[in-house]
Amino acid sequence: MKKTVRSLLLICALISAACMLPGCITYNSLVSLDEGVKESWAQIETQLQRRMDLIPNYVETVKGYAAQEKDVLVKVTEARSKVAGAGTIPEKIDANNQLTSALSRLMVVVEKYPDLKSNQNFLRLQDELAGTENRIAVARKRYNEAVKEFNTTLRSFPANMIARAFKFKAATYFDAPESAKTPPPVKF
Repeated sequence: MKKTVRSLLLICALISAACMLPGCITYNSLVSLDEGVKESWAQIETQLQRRMDLIPNYVETVKGYAAQEKDVLVKVTEARSKVAGAGTIPEKIDANNQLTSALSRLMVVVEKYPDLKSNQNFLRLQDELAGTENRIAVARKRYNEAVKEFNTTLRSFPANMIARAFKFKAATYFDAPESAKTPPPVKF
């Protein structure tokens, strides 16, 4: 009789373990994907910080040549301040989209000033900023890929049940603002 009870307990334990194993694997997968999203966002923030460090130099260089374009320079500075004050990921996305828009208008101003474009310091700074913008674009793409993978897994069955039980939330995509769809006007 004792052997039968032990055997039944062992069988129940094995069945329970077999039922829990997929749930554990799914949970660990969700944790890994969530960390991938966070790591991808950290890469964006690294590049955004690089841009934030370059912008004051860029603005000061342009100011020396284009004092009458004060409005554009003020908008870049204001947008940079908004980025520095953003707290949540959606706020940071919105603030950085505004900064990207302001920088594109600044590039239009630069087109008006051939002397500025020939200045070696400016050219070096412009190359650094262009390289940073490319790095940001790549980091945004990788972040959105990580968000897609995480959100897809989060919504898939049976992972959605595990996600709901452990309160996993869908991540936010880094979307371009509507203003990015319209190129800035170039006037000579």
